[in-house]
Amino acid sequence: MAKIVYYSQTGQTRKFVEKIKNIESLEITPDHFEIEMAEAFILVMPSYETNVHPIVIDTAADFLETADNLSYCKGLFGCGNRNFAELFCITARTLAEEYDIPLLHTLEFQGSPLDVQKMEEELLQIDHNH
Repeated sequence: MAKIVYYSQTGQTRKFVEKIKNIESLEITPDHFEIEMAEAFILVMPSYETNVHPIVIDTAADFLETADNLSYCKGLFGCGNRNFAELFCITARTLAEEYDIPLLHTLEFQGSPLDVQKMEEELLQIDHNH
């Protein structure tokens, strides 16, 4: 069964992930990213102000470059604040471009019921295809 891997510095992304029922999730941090995945997952990445952005990007990159993790990543969800304008979900958009991973969805803060439904649909699609 597909999993969710996420980063959450402020707790908003964690709150979104916790809304997804009956799914295993894994939180990565700058000190805890060397985890080898053995099953498909969706990576959920938040965006913050530009001074925090390099830490978030580096953590995600280090995680994706650990073992064969990149091959198991089936897509990205980006979390952010629309007040950031062009920086809205910049972390997920940057990773999608750099690693050629589909950007499946973007959402604001901890997401809405529609965002939760989109995640559930994407996870089901991954499970159906594998």
